[in-house]
Amino acid sequence: SLHRLFPLTAVFVPSVCQDYAIGKGGDWEGECGGWPGFLPFPGQWSVWCTLVSGGRLGRGSWCSAPAGNGLHSTPRCVPGGTEGGSVWVRMRPLLWAACSQLLPRGAGLCTPKLAVTTMVTTSHHSLQPPTLLATSSSRASASAGFLQPLVPGSRAPSCWSSEFNVPPSALLVARPVGVCSMMRLPMQASAEGLDVAFVGVPLDTGTSNRPGARFGPRQIRAESAMLRRYNSSTGAAPFDSLRVADIGDINVNLYNLPDSCRLIRDSYQDIVASGCVPLTLGGDHTITYPILQALAAKHGPVGLVHVDAHTDTGDEALGEKIYHGSTFRRCAEEGLLDCGRVVQIGIRGSSYDPDPHKYCREQGFRVVPVEECWMKSLEPLMREVRVQMGDKPMYISFDIDGLDPAYAPGTGTPEIAGLTPAQALEIIRGCKGLNIVGCDLVEVAPMYDVSGNTALLGANLLFEMLCVLPGVKTL
Repeated sequence: SLHRLFPLTAVFVPSVCQDYAIGKGGDWEGECGGWPGFLPFPGQWSVWCTLVSGGRLGRGSWCSAPAGNGLHSTPRCVPGGTEGGSVWVRMRPLLWAACSQLLPRGAGLCTPKLAVTTMVTTSHHSLQPPTLLATSSSRASASAGFLQPLVPGSRAPSCWSSEFNVPPSALLVARPVGVCSMMRLPMQASAEGLDVAFVGVPLDTGTSNRPGARFGPRQIRAESAMLRRYNSSTGAAPFDSLRVADIGDINVNLYNLPDSCRLIRDSYQDIVASGCVPLTLGGDHTITYPILQALAAKHGPVGLVHVDAHTDTGDEALGEKIYHGSTFRRCAEEGLLDCGRVVQIGIRGSSYDPDPHKYCREQGFRVVPVEECWMKSLEPLMREVRVQMGDKPMYISFDIDGLDPAYAPGTGTPEIAGLTPAQALEIIRGCKGLNIVGCDLVEVAPMYDVSGNTALLGANLLFEMLCVLPGVKTL
């Protein structure tokens, strides 16, 4: 069992101040994402449990070590916030895949699988496990009647009530507590059942200058603990409107860039097939190429709002066709972009060619040099962009080096005299009402910014992207 492998650990079982029992002798298989090395204090191991069927137990309580019959105990919290009894859960380990040979060290999640076979309660905090009320017999699918409320007057949850897919309040749960996910959202093993998924792609094999963007997803998640559920500036309430979770990182091949692109493309095809909008934490800008391959396979050629210091339309470097500076040339060549609906904003810096924008003009891209953005509001520009994009599918790709390095020094290819954070907000908020099918935030390399401000800025921009997605309510 898990505890034979890790005798000093305890399993983290989610809870939201209501307890539920598995009824009708059913058996649920759960998937967990966590870090076996993440030890909040000695003797405990943090994992995040969800149900494969789409239901979930919730989140928030520590379980004790198993008793003699293999049950784990966790305090039960009744409505009103008072503790009243314990929940005992039997868990069965099915798979352990948490070694550096299987997952790159830049990836955030390891994925043991657990089966929740029985859940019962006691009327007080008993040190002895109760007699089992049900035993696992046959597998049964989760349904509304399958979750039995154990607190009188409480209700069985739907798979995605607002209690289960919102960031926890720092007024109730301290920010350093829990698994490090985007905005401290629930972790889920796949995009199934979601409207929006945060996805990490810890790849920087395509960088041409300073590496380190493979650590971007991890640091962005850490800094995102500062974010709250409502956008007080725009009134957007994404968690009142959409089912959102963090589905972890794509398992990339750090030694083979073309193979990494294949892995990313295949993973995003699954995400897109589930009807989910991916919000991606990069990673260098190479990752946008396979992402757009997956999106275009479903939506056809997409429009693009691309914020960057560079056009990323180079042909090749050192004999290689795929790297972070060739992304949008490869996309145009493969017909992934609706080139008449491509806008590149913030372009600047020195170049290898006397006419660096020639290829972009030939394809029909609109290039907005940074000089056209200095010391002015970009709202008029974004009004034009909204007209240009129309109601067809479009994608937002935001390279953090589009911003001035005074604000975002933690990146691989910084260029002076860039955009301001306020202008970045104008660009993203200006995309409200567009048919956005995906977004990414790339090129955060946290080791070049010990303050964490670059990753904090990246986390905020991803939240702003979430707030302008189709279907988000405004309060």
